[in-house]
Amino acid sequence: MSGPLVLLVLGGTGDARALARRLAADPRFQASVSLAGAVERPDAYALPVRTGGFGGAQGLARFLKETGVAGLVDATHPFAARISANAVAAAEEAGVPLLRLERPPWRSSSGDDWREVDDLDAAAAALPQGARPFLAVGRKEIARFAGRSDLDCLMRMIDPPGQDVPLPGGRLVLARPSDDVDTEAALLESHGTTHVVAKNSGGRWGAAKLVAARRLGLPVIMLRRPEPGMAGAGAGERVEDVAAAMAWLELLAGRAASA
Repeated sequence: MSGPLVLLVLGGTGDARALARRLAADPRFQASVSLAGAVERPDAYALPVRTGGFGGAQGLARFLKETGVAGLVDATHPFAARISANAVAAAEEAGVPLLRLERPPWRSSSGDDWREVDDLDAAAAALPQGARPFLAVGRKEIARFAGRSDLDCLMRMIDPPGQDVPLPGGRLVLARPSDDVDTEAALLESHGTTHVVAKNSGGRWGAAKLVAARRLGLPVIMLRRPEPGMAGAGAGERVEDVAAAMAWLELLAGRAASA
């Protein structure tokens, strides 16, 4: 092989940004990042970025072939099940090695009061009458709680919901999660929060709200991650951090160089 190894990173997470910084500084790789466009103002990446879908698994496979991608890294959100499934199918069709970079889920610890559920409908049903929940579930699925007219919700999201999205009653905050526990605890207390509803995204981004809930003695209704098969597990390899992802990519580059 001559020249750097061409990579595509499916991004949208802090791990993807950290990986992009490592790849941008390594001359063995020529990488770019693809974002689905779910966030209107995404954080900056150290690599070239394309935004928007590919047209499903077949469109992604066609892109991989046409651009000469020799390695695909799926570093999307743990709940982006459809994108991950498309990555598996596309990598198989294009004959491109696939790596899934997915941080481990959060685990409850002493002092936590977690009630795990399988979907957001179950999360909405688990809230008692008249609850004042903090809904940290994102703008796309907030409407799942709109049918609960008895709730007084604190809702935080990065971008505003669409005008046609029904919202539950309460207060809307447009902001990224804070990594400061005191800040998160103050936000919860200011609303008189009785419950926290969250997706088990894992990682340090967003973990402060769980520590704040523990400090305040609040129950957490935690949405389990999709089953591994739904998220594309079983194809390619899986790692839990950027260091392991770089090790896998370095091996891939070494094999390509000796081919």
